[in-house]
Amino acid sequence: MHFHHTVLDNGLHVIAELNDQAHSVACGFFVKTGSRDESKEVAGVSHFLEHMIFKGTPRRDALAVNRDFDRVGAKHNAQTSEEDTFYHVTCLPEYLPQSFDVLSDILRPTLREDDFNTEKQVIIEEIKMYLDNPMSVAYEAAKAAHFGPHPLGQSILGTVESITDLKVEQMRDYFARRYSPANIVLAFAGKTEWNKILDLARQHCGNWQGRPASRQAVRPQGAGAFEAILRAEDQQQTVIGVADAPPLESADRYAAQLLATVLGDHTGSRLYWELVDPGHADGAEVSYQDYNEAGTFYTFLSCEPGEVQTNLARLADLYKRTMSEGLTEDELTQAKNKVLARSVLRSERPMGRLASLGFHWTYRREYLAVADELEAFNRVTLDDLRRVLNEWPLLPMTIVSVGPTTNVSRP
Repeated sequence: MHFHHTVLDNGLHVIAELNDQAHSVACGFFVKTGSRDESKEVAGVSHFLEHMIFKGTPRRDALAVNRDFDRVGAKHNAQTSEEDTFYHVTCLPEYLPQSFDVLSDILRPTLREDDFNTEKQVIIEEIKMYLDNPMSVAYEAAKAAHFGPHPLGQSILGTVESITDLKVEQMRDYFARRYSPANIVLAFAGKTEWNKILDLARQHCGNWQGRPASRQAVRPQGAGAFEAILRAEDQQQTVIGVADAPPLESADRYAAQLLATVLGDHTGSRLYWELVDPGHADGAEVSYQDYNEAGTFYTFLSCEPGEVQTNLARLADLYKRTMSEGLTEDELTQAKNKVLARSVLRSERPMGRLASLGFHWTYRREYLAVADELEAFNRVTLDDLRRVLNEWPLLPMTIVSVGPTTNVSRP
């Protein structure tokens, strides 16, 4: 593995982890903008803009974008989160110039009003689709309840009302402010050459302009709220709990990830044996999500409506025992084995490495090699887990219950 980094004159960071043993190459633009960077008036614009990026440029219409990726067998996609919008492509090394020509081209879109009005209806239908999903409804409500007025509580998709009212001029203004080259990281992973990367970056991105964007990353304090939402048509009860956790800037993120694995991995975790294996619930998991100056432990529970209160009591009792008694060495070892195996398997693909490289550089301006990541997890001790539990207690937490009963209370 060979790591390279440079900054173009316009502020665009270009990084690469090159691997001669790979058989493909992945590249992507990591734009540091998402729903937390939106005002209420343009809620959902980041995700909407992600769709519009593929609708055409001065050189290509939407059909040509897809055709030019497809003719070289390139696999492309994009995703929007609370904090980032990520555009990427994976291809054979010999087709990197053609693939990058398209990917870089769409990062300077036309944003035509006709396309905007057409795609607006697609976004509205997508929002309605998620409103039909109990887990999505619970997740959005839990974020909003936990973060309150903090921008991390805003929906990535926006609302039907905010998208309906959004004007193309507002999107163009948002693009001009947030898609400046100094707010973007261009990353490569896999089989190619650094000189070729530099030539491509300078040729296709060297003339991009724009002022550096900023973000007020204020650390939130979870509200510890409780809410029960009635959905009489649902067959099961869906519950999401949210507790504060270490932010991505903290070295404790490794311990937090292992703690979540011990507590709520989808197999062989404490919640699995407490709730799923005995048949009390059909789903019970914990995940750790790190954000810019924030972090959360998300608890997911789905069960029969009549069992929800009893299961919440079981969950709360398990968390209390965990906070008072800690974890065992065997549990920590098992969690490490799971996390390390997943990290290694993911890193064997250039696309798997690309995401880790780009997001880590975006927020820490550091190169994290696979070996360094594995070592960071291996260094975590039981004392580290105890410290995280003390500094970031699992209880009390924000709880949102969604389903056919509102006869639910905080355990």
